[in-house]
Amino acid sequence: MIVNIALIASLIAVPARFSDTEDRASISYERNKAPVEVLFYSDNAFIDHSAFDELLKNHVRPIKGSSAVDYAGFKRDRAILHNYLKSLSSVSQVAFDSWPKEYQLAFLINAYNAGTIALILTRYPKIESIRQIRSPWSKKFVSLFGKKLSLDTIEHDMIRGSGRYNEPRIHFAVNCASIGCPPLLNGAYKGETLDSQLEASTRLFLSDKSRNFYDGKRLNISKIFSWYRKDFEQGWGGANNLAEFLSLYRESLSLNDVQVRALVNGDIKIKSTSYDWGLNTI
Repeated sequence: MIVNIALIASLIAVPARFSDTEDRASISYERNKAPVEVLFYSDNAFIDHSAFDELLKNHVRPIKGSSAVDYAGFKRDRAILHNYLKSLSSVSQVAFDSWPKEYQLAFLINAYNAGTIALILTRYPKIESIRQIRSPWSKKFVSLFGKKLSLDTIEHDMIRGSGRYNEPRIHFAVNCASIGCPPLLNGAYKGETLDSQLEASTRLFLSDKSRNFYDGKRLNISKIFSWYRKDFEQGWGGANNLAEFLSLYRESLSLNDVQVRALVNGDIKIKSTSYDWGLNTI
């Protein structure tokens, strides 16, 4: 439901004490100036992600620091996934551009993840890695805004390259169907909860000691931070370099105060861990 902020404001009690009639008139005037176009939003005002949300809840199993995907289950529900992707294709560019950024970004993340699952299903169960599919990220098969787009276009052009978002945590949300990738969330991303969902996904991934850990000499972290290092050095959260970004997640990485200072000062070296391209299947 869409709720007008001005309407809510008009229902809030005004302080009981007034110095004179002029004060009352002034307050009434300010109320009437409230911008009627400012709204509270819900995802259903734009696009309904509930079908994808239900699919993810049914077919993604959270495990410690990660998740496993029931592709056989997705294959049984392939028609539902197809219809969801079709619903995304019905959104026009003009409508999309009018949405708040959080809703745009949730839409694009869901489109990427749903598209990746659909791509795997074209070969499942005779597939052990997404890299067995020829040019999986450059293949144009996701219909959005009247065009056939590739996963690369969605991630690198529309999300990372658009200049709209400056959101490095998307790297822990878009899923490449691989064990080395951050977990696929067992629910759809939503504009109204996007920040908390991205934060939870980031902390979950960084807390996985099989991929991110301090060994007493080096901080070993996923290759994602090497591949997309610049994204983590654009000032998000006040972080202007990779060490500063990682220091924001000291608890997830199990770093104490001394280690955080050493990391930021460059006294702890950063090393990439190996990346497992095996299919993230159950």
